[in-house]
Amino acid sequence: LFQLPGWSMRPDGSIVIATGNDDVLGVYTCTPYNSYGTAGESQPTRVLLKDPPAFTVRPKEEYFQEVGRELVIPCTAHGDPPPTVTWLKVGSAGKSGAQVDGNSSLVFRPLIKEQHGVWECTATNQVASVSTATSVHVLGTSPHAVTNVSVLPLLLAANITWEPGFDGGYFQRFSVWYTPLVKHPPRAHHDWVSLSVPVGAQHLLVENLQPDVSYQFSVLAQNKLGSGPFSQIVTSVPRGFPVTTVPPELPAMTMRVFLSPPQALTANETVRGVLLQWEPPAQFSVALSGYALELRQDKGGWEVLDRSIPSTKTQVLVPGLIKDAFYEFRLVAFAGSYISDPSNTVNVSTAGMEVYPSRTQLPELLPQPVLAGVIGGICFLSVAVIFSTMAACIMNRRRAARVQKRRQGRSRLAGC
Repeated sequence: LFQLPGWSMRPDGSIVIATGNDDVLGVYTCTPYNSYGTAGESQPTRVLLKDPPAFTVRPKEEYFQEVGRELVIPCTAHGDPPPTVTWLKVGSAGKSGAQVDGNSSLVFRPLIKEQHGVWECTATNQVASVSTATSVHVLGTSPHAVTNVSVLPLLLAANITWEPGFDGGYFQRFSVWYTPLVKHPPRAHHDWVSLSVPVGAQHLLVENLQPDVSYQFSVLAQNKLGSGPFSQIVTSVPRGFPVTTVPPELPAMTMRVFLSPPQALTANETVRGVLLQWEPPAQFSVALSGYALELRQDKGGWEVLDRSIPSTKTQVLVPGLIKDAFYEFRLVAFAGSYISDPSNTVNVSTAGMEVYPSRTQLPELLPQPVLAGVIGGICFLSVAVIFSTMAACIMNRRRAARVQKRRQGRSRLAGC
């Protein structure tokens, strides 16, 4: 036994084979004995070599598909004995509505929002189990709930942070909802207050809270198709001032950042589109880094049209508007990692207006009817000048001829 590499025997008589190969195939018996001899060998046992499962076709890392469409994800494996392939949605205990066809492929027919997430394919036989995972992204839906909501209690305030869920394939915005757990005597229900979150932020500071009062917080995501589910509710108690006769000292390096929204946003129709003009924020304690322009059409969801407007600009031209539509525009300012509240909203209706841009035209050029009149007038004046010049030349020649004849007549009279 000890002449075979990787073979050993335990004190209880078991044989340990470190590496299975063709040398281990065969029939084995075990014979126990002591100083009195043996009672005989055991029944024979046969050792066979089997192969653990191995994937022959793995799913891709990610799949993107529109809601309501069909999606098929392959996953096949081989082994000895042949393995059984199963699919499971990670983190889901209920039925998913998906099916597995005869080729062990996962079939979504049709794909629904609830099937978004991580799916795991597992191949199992008597030897071992192996798994592989893929992510399914369902497009064209409302946002998914945010996760990992946390609340940091501060002095008369709370800082809420979260991780965004999948946006459904569209730009999403967030709002923070909160309410005190103490009910006011005249009211029998909670009064939830919502605060809009600046574009691109994943945190919000909620101020002016009551000290030592429990508050509930939740985060809601929205996109152009609607609202997703609320996040889990988190309860927190903001801190109050310490009970002391000495006023609390403020930190020496405390700096409050002021960033007011852009001012006086206006919209004017031009020959190339709608010209938006504004004034910079009235208050900002750090240097401006730029602006972002948002719009929404026909009371739909807000979308970012341009997030890279330089801080030195105070106007921007918006071409390409659709005829007979209603638009709303607003502006936010950036200063480092801080984002201002939105500016005032301006409304633009393209009812009865031309589709922008209708033609390529520089602002200093006149409209075509006026331009045609100007060109016609210039041509008329040019022709008149030419005719006037020709008439003057003819009259000068005739006058010169008459003067010449008079001179010749005088010369003849003098000779007589």
